[in-house]
Amino acid sequence: MENVARNLETVRARMEEAALRAGRDPEGIRLLAVSKMQPVEALAEAWEAGQRDFGENYLQEALPKLDALADRAAHWHFIGALQSNKTREVAERFDWVHTVDRESIAKRLSDQRPAELTPLHICLQVNVSGEGSKGGVAPERLPALAEAVAALPRLRLRGLMAIPAPTKDSEARRAPFRQLRELMETLNGQGHSLDTLSMGMSDDLEAAIIEGATLVRIGTAVFGARPKTA
Repeated sequence: MENVARNLETVRARMEEAALRAGRDPEGIRLLAVSKMQPVEALAEAWEAGQRDFGENYLQEALPKLDALADRAAHWHFIGALQSNKTREVAERFDWVHTVDRESIAKRLSDQRPAELTPLHICLQVNVSGEGSKGGVAPERLPALAEAVAALPRLRLRGLMAIPAPTKDSEARRAPFRQLRELMETLNGQGHSLDTLSMGMSDDLEAAIIEGATLVRIGTAVFGARPKTA
């Protein structure tokens, strides 16, 4: 296992440098440690180093980690594709869901969110690159979905999420992040109060921060390469 505490320090320095370069307050950007396929020990090390937000892609892998770290004040984000038969446990165990892209899933999450818990924080996943292999609502259908999700009683619509197609071109990297920010600005102009842009990963966090990311999802740069087997 790599030195997770040292890696976190390096990533946070990258985030701060990018924020200052963009004229932004670094305090307005959160780091989400993507911990899929990582052992509980690595998450515990990250928590000891001050990390509080963790992102998991697979429910069955995530649940034992939530149980093992139940005595630590962590915030759990579900960032994987969400199937209808998995919504109940996600609604019951997680604090955030970043991958809502259709009303039926959102309604299930709202119906299944326990009344004693605070509303589940929701980001709508937008397919900004138009890739058929990726989830996400098409930009032109986003306003209708946002209206529907905002009306659900046990959810709180917080923002938008995207996973753009990878590219090495610096301007091409920024374009989809800019598009996501503009989509959020449009929704806010229509009466929403979104405050979260979940975008940017290990290789492109700087481009995302320059374009307005408030939460970057970092896995490899924090935990090192994922193990070959889960």
